[in-house]
Amino acid sequence: QIPKDPTQRWLRELTALSQQLQQVHPNVLAKILKERTVYQNEELVVIDKPYGLPVHGGPGIKNCIADVLPILAKMLENMKADPLHLCHRLDKETTGVMVLARSKEAAEKIRLLFKTRQVEKIYWAIVLGDPDPVEGIVEIPIVEKEVQSHQSHYKMTLAPNYRLCPEDGKVVKIRKNRNAESAVTRYRRLAGASACSLLELQPITGVKHQIRVHLAYGLGCPILGDHKYSHWSKLAPQKLPELTLRRLKLEQSKARHLPLHLHAHRLCLPLGQPLDFVCKPPLFFQKTLRKLELDIPKD
Repeated sequence: QIPKDPTQRWLRELTALSQQLQQVHPNVLAKILKERTVYQNEELVVIDKPYGLPVHGGPGIKNCIADVLPILAKMLENMKADPLHLCHRLDKETTGVMVLARSKEAAEKIRLLFKTRQVEKIYWAIVLGDPDPVEGIVEIPIVEKEVQSHQSHYKMTLAPNYRLCPEDGKVVKIRKNRNAESAVTRYRRLAGASACSLLELQPITGVKHQIRVHLAYGLGCPILGDHKYSHWSKLAPQKLPELTLRRLKLEQSKARHLPLHLHAHRLCLPLGQPLDFVCKPPLFFQKTLRKLELDIPKD
């Protein structure tokens, strides 16, 4: 049954997003990834990663990219093809450009480029609010901490090197957290409307959940649909501004169905001559941009 009401239909699509790829046969998943191949040569294969698909397996995960790499390699090449290799990771909810290598040597070469920060990565995100200033760099170390609440859980969070002294308002340097990793994200606003913004992001470092944490806790602009990092102490759906709910034609009680709007838009690999890959945002992301009246910049 496809609902006639467009709002109901949109909600149904959003709800189905994360579940879809967990229910298909691994051969079907490999075929989907094959159709989403944007580039290949003798060293690498570039895919447009779909939403809700984890890169690695884990508890409760039936399908992941790592598991279907041998099948995908055979579909792309021939029956004797070696399995493909992962070169980097994207979060389960992140869509867009992902690089796979055809051999161990190629994988190691590409991983080294990522590690030594020679790969230029550009993401797009729809966020709540407006970053102030509209363009800049967030450079705050990140650490994983346990959240003590009625449901204890772990989150990445900021571990700043400075704080304001409550007595006199002076800036004081604090002792470095030994486990914190340095994290740097460049950002600039591309468009703003409906109490939201479209941002272009360039993570200079590659810490787990870095973009999500820097936007939510560093700039106070959590990514639309990021239910994990929109609060600190509780696990609850993101609270959306009235205007945003109106434009999306959603009630707050249905906000939990909103997917994370974070997309790996562009990636530039310096392999011999630089290779530049671009993936358009997925349909749900484009629909949200239209509903919020955020104008996509022309590339």
